[in-house]
Amino acid sequence: MYLDKKEKKLYNKNELNRGLTMKKKEIGFYIAFALMMVCLGCSDALRGVFAPIFQSHYQLNASMLSLIITISYAGNFVFMLIGSRLSDEFGIRKVFIASMLCWIAAMALYVVTDSYITLVIGVFFAMGGSTLLNMMLNIMSPILFLAPATIVNTLFFVQGIGTTFAQGIVGRFANSISYWKYINLGMIIMGILSLVLFITLSKNEKGLSKSNTTNEKEKVNYKDILSNPVFYMFILIFGFYFVAEHGIMNWMNIYCQTWLHMELSKASLMPTLFFGGIMIGRLVIAPFVTKLGIQKSLLYCLLMGTIIFTITMVIGGSTLYLLILAGLGFSIVYPTMTMCIQLYFPQNIVTTASGTILSVATLFDILFNAIFGMVIDKVGYGLGMMILPISAILCVLFYIFMMKRYKPIRKI
Repeated sequence: MYLDKKEKKLYNKNELNRGLTMKKKEIGFYIAFALMMVCLGCSDALRGVFAPIFQSHYQLNASMLSLIITISYAGNFVFMLIGSRLSDEFGIRKVFIASMLCWIAAMALYVVTDSYITLVIGVFFAMGGSTLLNMMLNIMSPILFLAPATIVNTLFFVQGIGTTFAQGIVGRFANSISYWKYINLGMIIMGILSLVLFITLSKNEKGLSKSNTTNEKEKVNYKDILSNPVFYMFILIFGFYFVAEHGIMNWMNIYCQTWLHMELSKASLMPTLFFGGIMIGRLVIAPFVTKLGIQKSLLYCLLMGTIIFTITMVIGGSTLYLLILAGLGFSIVYPTMTMCIQLYFPQNIVTTASGTILSVATLFDILFNAIFGMVIDKVGYGLGMMILPISAILCVLFYIFMMKRYKPIRKI
C-alpha cells in the first residue's frame, strides 16, 4: 500500500498515540495489580503473625490453631478447582472481579465479627480468593504486558513487600485482636481501589473475556489435562514447595517463640528474613528469568534455595539468619513455576490445567497442617519442623526429573 508524505505522517502519529495509550494502560494495570498484591501478601502472612494472638484470645490448643491454617488451604483447593474452570467458561475478567469481591468480603468479616468460627470462615474465603487471584494474574500477564515473565516477578516482589511488612512491622506490634481488625480495614480500602481501577481499565480487553466458547468442540476436556504426565509432576513439585514455604509463613513465628524461646521482636524477624529474601530476589532476579529462560532459572534458584534452606533448618541457631539467602533462592519459584505450566499445555486449557494443578497441590498444605498440630503435640517443634527441608528437597528432585524427562510443547 502506497502512502504519500501527509498520510505517512498521520499514520506514524496514530501509531505513536496508540503506543503511548497502550503503555499508559500497562502502567494502569500494573498499579491496580500492585495495590492488590501488597494486600494479598499482607493478608496471607497475617495468619502466622497473629497465630500467638489467636491462640491466647480464643484459648486454642495446637490442633485448633492448626485448623485455622488447614481451613485456609481448603479454601485454596475449592477456589482453584472451581475458579479456573469458571474462567475458561465465562472469561477470566468476570472471575477475577468475583474473586476480588470474595477476598474483600472476607476482610470485612474479620473487621465486624470476633469469634473463632467466623475467623475460620474468613480464612477460607480470604486464602482461596488470594491464591486464585495470584494464578489468574499469571495467566493474564501475557495478554496485558509485553514482558510478562519480568512483570509477573516484579509484581510478586510487590507482594513480598506486603508479606515483609506484615511480618517485620505488623509482627512487632501484633499484641491484640483490635490491631488485627485495623490492619484488615486498611486492606479493604486498598482492595477496593485496586478493583475499581481494574474494572475501569479492563472493560474493552477482549483477551480477558470468554475465550473458548465459539465452538462446542473447544470446550475444556479434563482428559486432555489428566492424560498429560507433567500434570502429576507439577502437583508433586508445587505440593512439596507449598509445605516448605507456607510452613515458614505459618509456623516459624510461633516455633521461634515456643521452641527457641525468642522474644517477639526476634521471632518475627526470622520469617521476615526469609520473605524479605524472596521480595528482594523477585526484583533482582526477574530480568534474568527472561534471559536464561523459565526452566533454567527455576533449576538454579531451586537448587540454591533448597541447599541453604536445608542447612539452616537442620543446624538452627545463628544459621537461621541465612534464611534471607534461602528466600533469595526461592524468590522466583512460585510465579515462574506457575508460568512454566503454560509451556506444557495448549492455550485453550491452560487456565483449567493451572487451576487444577494448584488446587490438587493444595491438598499437601491441607494434609500437612491437619497433622502438624498433632505432630507438634507429640514430638515437639524441633523434630516437627524438619518436615519443611525434607519437602524442599523432594520438590527440587521432582523438578529435575520433569525437566529431564518431558519437553515443553510451546514457548511464551
